[in-house]
Amino acid sequence: MQEKPLCLRVVHLLPYSMSDYNRTDFTNPSTFILLGIPGLESAHIWISIPFCAIYAIAVLGNFTILFIVKTEPSLHGPMFYFLCMLAITDLVMSTSTLPKMLSIFWFNSREISFSACLTQMYFIYCFSEMESGILVALAFDRYVAICNPLRYSTILTNSVVAKIGLAVVLRNGILALPYPFLASRWPYCRTNIIPHCYCRHIAVVNLACADIRISSYYGLFDLFSVIGMDVFFIAVSYILILRAIFRLPTKDVRLKTFGTCISHLCAISALYIPDFFSSLTQRFGLNVPLHLRILIATVYLLVPPMLHPIIYGVRTKQIRGRLLQLFTHKEM
Repeated sequence: MQEKPLCLRVVHLLPYSMSDYNRTDFTNPSTFILLGIPGLESAHIWISIPFCAIYAIAVLGNFTILFIVKTEPSLHGPMFYFLCMLAITDLVMSTSTLPKMLSIFWFNSREISFSACLTQMYFIYCFSEMESGILVALAFDRYVAICNPLRYSTILTNSVVAKIGLAVVLRNGILALPYPFLASRWPYCRTNIIPHCYCRHIAVVNLACADIRISSYYGLFDLFSVIGMDVFFIAVSYILILRAIFRLPTKDVRLKTFGTCISHLCAISALYIPDFFSSLTQRFGLNVPLHLRILIATVYLLVPPMLHPIIYGVRTKQIRGRLLQLFTHKEM
């Protein structure tokens, strides 16, 4: 006898009856049911505590970056404009997922409409890849600042920064469209129960009773072409940066110059390492427990928006100085 899919085997964990949701007569269900983290239902409240703290830090930190850059005229430059783009992207990405997760963990509010699920899916893939594009822009900023410092202001004008930002938005806005489009085309005649805490593309299309290889192939294409291309451009930028640094006369000057790149390298690591690990374990890590795969996928979405403002707030001298100035004035 053919083995039942996991989403049917875990249905007993829900306070919903099998007859309500294990239907065979719908093509596009009106609602999906998000399980949260299957196998860890009893720990949902405890899991929600760090998740809520991460979200609070992400929102506070990114709004702080936006406030500081807006109110400090000396920070109205290319790098800080890119940081504002990154902060907005982080806010949208974390807000599109975490409030619904917390409603699952706190209030057992597992239902999500079909259209809302597809919308969440679009925002997740659009803005997570937009982060990657902005990190490429920041790598280009560092390349120009170190390799062509005298031409920095003429190369990275406000017009060029706006065009780079627009290119990042258009690229990822278009490339994320096939995810909800393909998911909306499949017939869902098995179940509408998603063994996940948000509408991840592969978790949704796995419920379809059709050959979904095109969805899986597009996900891999998107991962290795978009993210792979971004990583390639970042790597090329840093090869040129390192070559320029090694040509500097003294060790102290080399270290000081390289120190301006540390925050960017930390942000790159915070985004790409969990991204690749999550994507590969979702597709090929069948021996990895489901709850661990879901936790990895969730951490990948939540941790970068929290870390980016901390990294740039601590490592960027101008932002750190402005923060200290604000706190000093408050104390006075």
